[in-house]
Amino acid sequence: MKLAILGGSFNPVHIGHLVLADTVLSALRYDRIMLIPTYQSPFKQGAVGGSPQDRLDMLAASIPGDPRLTMDDCEIKRKGVSYTIDTIKDIRTRYCPEGKLGLILGDDLAGNFLSWKQASEIMPQVDIIIAHRVTTASESVPYPHKRLNNTIIEISSAVLRDRIQNQGNWRYLVPAGARVIIEDRKLYGYIPPEVRGTAPLVPAISAAPGIWRLINEVETAVRRVVSFSRFLHSRNTALLCWDLCIRFGLDPQKGYLAGISHDICKSLGETEMFFWARMDGKDIDAIERKKPSLLHGRAAAVVLKNRFNIHDEAILEAVRLHTTGGMGMGPLAKVVYMADKLEISREDLDPAIQELRETADLDRLFGAVLEKTVGYLRSQALDISEGTLRLFETVHKRNRR
Repeated sequence: MKLAILGGSFNPVHIGHLVLADTVLSALRYDRIMLIPTYQSPFKQGAVGGSPQDRLDMLAASIPGDPRLTMDDCEIKRKGVSYTIDTIKDIRTRYCPEGKLGLILGDDLAGNFLSWKQASEIMPQVDIIIAHRVTTASESVPYPHKRLNNTIIEISSAVLRDRIQNQGNWRYLVPAGARVIIEDRKLYGYIPPEVRGTAPLVPAISAAPGIWRLINEVETAVRRVVSFSRFLHSRNTALLCWDLCIRFGLDPQKGYLAGISHDICKSLGETEMFFWARMDGKDIDAIERKKPSLLHGRAAAVVLKNRFNIHDEAILEAVRLHTTGGMGMGPLAKVVYMADKLEISREDLDPAIQELRETADLDRLFGAVLEKTVGYLRSQALDISEGTLRLFETVHKRNRR
């Protein structure tokens, strides 16, 4: 197998790294590019940013499903200053590549290559590949090499760290997997928008580690198992949950997670729907047997708990009750119930309720949405669950006082 190595701090990895690797693969016919993060670069002393494990995790999250790219942690395992000669010896011994290793250098490093530790020993073992990084000119270098005719992408890890720290634009300059880790672990001074003031400050921001990674995992799963129109509805619901949670002083991350996942079981067949719903230990009533699709909220709550290890009862309740509602619903459950009915792709939105959305308190808005929903079901002569009716009667009596 023909291998080339691309080393760097990857602090953080960005699209420039991956575009360069892709160009080498297509132009020079290597079978695989190996991304090797340094422990401590001889050229970048004390770079502020992610830990070695953070950088490894970001790399791993950035290259899923692409067998042409891999990564190796040999320099991080060795610790100390990372020297290329040591890495080449290690990779050649363990991987036994076909022919010489490719060694990818940016033109910003190529000029001083001969001053590298044991450069004279490196040269016979590798094919040096010089890529454009800072200039399209091909300056002469006094050693054998190949020139890569690549496009310069004017971005660097240092620029990204500065943009993240200073709330600049950066999110689509890094792979999606790396972005999630940066936001989730608050690397490079990242401050979530709901904290830094671009959205109103809320009193309950989730401190659970891994929340954004979990949201990304669940959203990806939803996109894969439902139709596009259903996914668009789910995402619009999640966004409205986020907005309503901020407005009513709830945790917007939990709201988004409940909103994006509420219909994850909507496309299940009857057998699967019954299987998952029964796992919550509750009976299946006559209306649910007659119309199994009503069970998709219960089934989704079980899936979230068993497959995604989500045990937050407020999230599970919100997903479980988003269709029928239920007595004693908590604030998050009310938000998801409303967002499911009010998100922007719905064709039958009531202008009066849309106006209330901007002015009413949580319970008043919830009562209006519930009354509208029950009124519609009655107008269509559709069955209404006992739980929904009891909830409606309770809310209706309270609102008349």
